[in-house]
Amino acid sequence: MATSSHAPYPDEWWAVVPKAGAPGWEILPQEAGPGEVILSKRNELGILSNFAPTPFHYGGKSYASVEGFWQMMKYPENPTDERSKVAWPFTRDQVAQMTAFDAKNAGSKANAIMKTLGISWVTYNGKKINYLEKSKGDFYKLIWDAEMAKLNENPQVSQILLKTGNLKLMPDHKQYPDDAPAWKYFDIWMEIRAQLQVTSHASKI
Repeated sequence: MATSSHAPYPDEWWAVVPKAGAPGWEILPQEAGPGEVILSKRNELGILSNFAPTPFHYGGKSYASVEGFWQMMKYPENPTDERSKVAWPFTRDQVAQMTAFDAKNAGSKANAIMKTLGISWVTYNGKKINYLEKSKGDFYKLIWDAEMAKLNENPQVSQILLKTGNLKLMPDHKQYPDDAPAWKYFDIWMEIRAQLQVTSHASKI
């Protein structure tokens, strides 16, 4: 459990949040173990969430959030896309400009349609990709690239990421050991942080 002081880190990162009224999916800040910090949407660390409104460009297109980028891949790319034979609640471009639960809910609606179509893949630039892959394959690379684009175009992201020092970053929602690597955004951020720390150290020499 959290202690009363976490210097040199902001104590607010571990501020106690009453469990009463908190959504069932949420892991609260005070539930972090020793040397850990929850990437809670309740404080500045929420900018590292895929839900955060952190606009970026990738592949010549703009996205409002990593979540919007992720979920839009479930939607048809064009009228000749085989997924276009049924009606969809949004267009791919509309989802790309969504953030937070709007994007997440658009993805959930897409999941239901995909189930009726019997497909478990998404697409990017016309290529079918298994977004449930258990290895660091094509989908993982896309999410990694999106996180990097988010970081490069939103200076506050790199500032806050480096501010976490060597703390172990933990998700604010339930995760499972066999989840796809691309889903573990907290692990991706720790890998990116390690690279930033090397670069930052080198620039000071």
